[in-house]
Amino acid sequence: MRTFTEKLRGLREDNDLTQQQIADILGTSQTMYARYERGANEMPIHHLVTLCKFYNVSADFLLGTAPNPHRKQKLAKK
Repeated sequence: MRTFTEKLRGLREDNDLTQQQIADILGTSQTMYARYERGANEMPIHHLVTLCKFYNVSADFLLGTAPNPHRKQKLAKK
């Protein structure tokens, strides 16, 4: 399973974009975006939302939080 940072880099590379181009879209520096892509800094939610809209993907996809329909959910004990 690919990590958030792997998906982030993969989307950028699949679209033939540079870190600088994505940084410009986010209104940040290339250095800061590179830190997000490496996992050295956490990406602010507003940047995540912007990238989801730009790439036309869900946050669940990027974050790896989509539920698995084949997995049984454990019920919380009361």
